[in-house]
Amino acid sequence: MGGIPHIQDPVIAYLTSMKYKIKNCVAVMCVATSALALSSMLVGCDKEVSSTKSSSENSDGTIKSKEKTVTETKDGAVTKTEETKSTVSTNKP
Repeated sequence: MGGIPHIQDPVIAYLTSMKYKIKNCVAVMCVATSALALSSMLVGCDKEVSSTKSSSENSDGTIKSKEKTVTETKDGAVTKTEETKSTVSTNKP
């Protein structure tokens, strides 16, 4: 016969099964990390092209503030927003 006798050792069987579980876990983690990285790259952020802020005070004491912002999305669409606020000044003579 001359061959090596086959010994069924429970420790070796346990370590072998753990080796495959660790490989599966590493594979799942790699896929999950790749999916997260890909989704964050595809979404992206809007880029602010220009922003203008101005304010003026009227004779009745109200302060008008205007803010204009132009943003560009990753796909090239341009969005313009304009915000106007009026407040009453507390510094009256």
